[in-house]
Amino acid sequence: MSDTYEYPAQNNHAGRRRFLKLTGTAALAGLAQGVLVPARADALTKEQRDRLTPQQIVEEMKRGNARFQKGERKPRNYLREQRASASGQYPAAVLLSCIDSRAPAEVIMDLGIGDIFNCRVAGNVENSDILGSMEFACKVAGAKVVVVMGHTSCGAIKGAIANVELGNLTGLLDKIKPAVQATNYSGERTATNYAFVDAVARKNVELTIADIRHDSPVLAELESQGAIEIVGSMYNLGTGALEFFS
Repeated sequence: MSDTYEYPAQNNHAGRRRFLKLTGTAALAGLAQGVLVPARADALTKEQRDRLTPQQIVEEMKRGNARFQKGERKPRNYLREQRASASGQYPAAVLLSCIDSRAPAEVIMDLGIGDIFNCRVAGNVENSDILGSMEFACKVAGAKVVVVMGHTSCGAIKGAIANVELGNLTGLLDKIKPAVQATNYSGERTATNYAFVDAVARKNVELTIADIRHDSPVLAELESQGAIEIVGSMYNLGTGALEFFS
């Protein structure tokens, strides 16, 4: 957490350049229509973040992934982003994703320093510490989107299916087993059947979202007020595509 935050008020520091740099009349018109115009940016300012809707933030994530799939990226300078965000941060979203080294959220959505909070744990499961982090991100720091991101061929999902036991990992995998049981699948229900593994991974995202809403009255209230949006997503390791769903 940044020490620039005051509870419950938010820091009003400004002066850093935009996550989504909007220039000229055409860009402003695009904003009015709910269309963001991606261009070079340093770090997201509070003013820029506060003007974005949850839906616009999700759409920019989708566009970033589309660039990633084409081997393209938004021109950016990480040194400028680091310097611009050093005195304060105003991320637009908080992500809960798996620790898998092949699924770095900022890279696959073409995001930069200061754009998102990122919680990573094997199997993208929630617990009280992660919920507290999300509550800080949204209620205190002003993030407007909560994204739970699973991925194909997930090792944690395979481990839960195969009833793997290993130290503290055993308890973590137990959190995934409800998704194994809840997945409707008529084929072979084993860890070597990747179609089943991916179906469980998606169900795990859905159940994690339900758990977040149930276990965090803070986030549930923000969502009911329209202040935030909680969404799920699945990243395909083979194609690089990121699918969003509610």
